[in-house]
Amino acid sequence: MSKLPAVLARLDADLEASLARLSAWLEIPSISTDSAYAADSRRAAQWLRDDLASLGFDAALRETAGQPVVLAHRPKPGAPHVLFYGHYDVQPVDPLALWESDPFKPVVKEIEPGRKVIVARGACDDKGQVMTFVEAMRATIAETGDLPVGVTILVEGEEESGSVNLPAFIRDNAAALKAGLALVCDTGMWDRQTPAITASLRGLVYQEVTIRCADRDLHSGLFGGAAANPIHVLSGIVAALKDTDGRITIPGFYDGVAEPSAEQKRDWEELGLTEAEFLGQIGLKHSIGETGRLLIEQIQSRPTCDVNGIWGGYTGEGTKTVIAAEASAKISFRLVGEQDPERIAAAFQAFVRERLPADCTATFIAHGASPAIAVSQDLPALQQARTALSEEWGRKAVAIGSGGSVPVVGDFKTLLGMDTLLVGFGLDDDRVHSPNEKYDLSSFHKGQRSWARILQALAS
Repeated sequence: MSKLPAVLARLDADLEASLARLSAWLEIPSISTDSAYAADSRRAAQWLRDDLASLGFDAALRETAGQPVVLAHRPKPGAPHVLFYGHYDVQPVDPLALWESDPFKPVVKEIEPGRKVIVARGACDDKGQVMTFVEAMRATIAETGDLPVGVTILVEGEEESGSVNLPAFIRDNAAALKAGLALVCDTGMWDRQTPAITASLRGLVYQEVTIRCADRDLHSGLFGGAAANPIHVLSGIVAALKDTDGRITIPGFYDGVAEPSAEQKRDWEELGLTEAEFLGQIGLKHSIGETGRLLIEQIQSRPTCDVNGIWGGYTGEGTKTVIAAEASAKISFRLVGEQDPERIAAAFQAFVRERLPADCTATFIAHGASPAIAVSQDLPALQQARTALSEEWGRKAVAIGSGGSVPVVGDFKTLLGMDTLLVGFGLDDDRVHSPNEKYDLSSFHKGQRSWARILQALAS
């Protein structure tokens, strides 16, 4: 007979104690981007290591060139084995004046009738999410004496500062990290009542381009009308990147972009995402994405091109009648499907060079390139998790894409040959990276119950 009901009952009874444990961890200001908090970051890692050791894990801090990694193992011979990833570092709290309470003194408050949240830096990203998994394991071990699957825990302390040391750590510890499946709890739900599995992540190509014309800044009264203006040149090239239907015009850009299945598209249509709902929250009304595409396609399953910054010439106070010698822009592409980051970067550079006047040159700086990641809808683990989530929340769990990128998922695939299941319980209004970050208590509680169900389902 399954002991899952007893595990779920224990999670219900232990909610206050689990909230106290989370609060104790949240009180540690583990800001990875500020060296002044290096000791606190280590203390946060030690806190988690000790908590995992209390659950019977072989837990240790493993050093890197930066903050340590928490690595813990609890094998179960003969059973499937999973690798769980999270991070213990948090974003800086600035601007502090906008916080309604101390960001490192967690408070529980009711933000609307019947809706309670915990407010603190890291409440959602990612300490609260990590602890949903830890608490599910705690209750399972307490009620059954063991876990249904073998588990390795990898929790890093530099995700908010670029995970610069993580790929090397994964490469050097591949044997210790090998598992049948990776689990990540650093994503969100569709809404407060609808659980979601993030089945795809867009890749990224980020290029910086500088166009140079004259050998110095020029007096626009003397040279205007004859000398090439790099700001004009750059602006024209940027404008040419998209047509009037929102399609990106770089030759070969859409190679490797697949259409969603009919079933997937029906699921997305049923979600009913509207421009008013999605764009209204940021003061906009109309999508400028590809004509003929669902809004949800535009933000998660189609590739994009965005200018992230553009500058040149005189931008100070007052006026200066100058034709600049150079102009620059930072441009990012979000990739999907089988789009090749290196080919996209090369095609973009060729696109720019083909549009340069004879006297102008272009130089480029690459700021990163990673492929898109997708989990097959037919993956048994995805289907098992989807069923488990649906049973817990009483609603069909949706498989969605994320417009963002999670580089560690690519590392797991390329370095360990491992698929990743991204199940998270964050919400759009959790104010992640902003003042007054919060995590709904329903997300924290039902997230624990969801992981208990998923761990049981993965055992089969």
